[in-house]
Amino acid sequence: MTDSATPADLPPFPAEGDLGNVLITEEQIQTRVAELGIELARKHQGHTPLFVAVMKGSVIFAADLLRAYAGPVEFDVMIVSSYGDSLETSGVVKIVKDLDTSANGRHVVLVEDIVDTGLTMQYLLKHFEQQGAASVSVCSLLVREGRSSEPVVHHVGFEIPHDFVIGYGLDAAQIFRNLPYIGVFTGTVDGH
Repeated sequence: MTDSATPADLPPFPAEGDLGNVLITEEQIQTRVAELGIELARKHQGHTPLFVAVMKGSVIFAADLLRAYAGPVEFDVMIVSSYGDSLETSGVVKIVKDLDTSANGRHVVLVEDIVDTGLTMQYLLKHFEQQGAASVSVCSLLVREGRSSEPVVHHVGFEIPHDFVIGYGLDAAQIFRNLPYIGVFTGTVDGH
């Protein structure tokens, strides 16, 4: 038996009151991702860069960015944790899964969902420097307004205020990643 429910029949997602305003629409995201793909292709013309998605948050952004990149590219993922299931960073960066591909001599593009304090990025930049990467560029969908300029984010999708945001890969305790837009999370997350 198949389920014949339509999206209109399903309960609201996220729950009313949990989402403040929509900060960045689906259309705005897709336009900017296409622009970033062009920027990166121009920068890496003549090379085959290694795109590294910092999981889990950047998975949707990385998939769209790869499709927007016109040229040869390799892809790998890292799982890095500083939040766990919490809504606040622990301040300790831990590599849960490193690359399967060597970064030695490669032009690496680190693909991030958000650069907030820059702690994770600083850690990863040093990690790739120690591995002998030829160059490392940071491409982040979001950066916080007013953050320090270190580490440098070379390709920025959007600057956002200090609200807690969800959607398009960003989560609240591992929930809401599949929203097609980025919104402000104002609720709480109970056990799942």
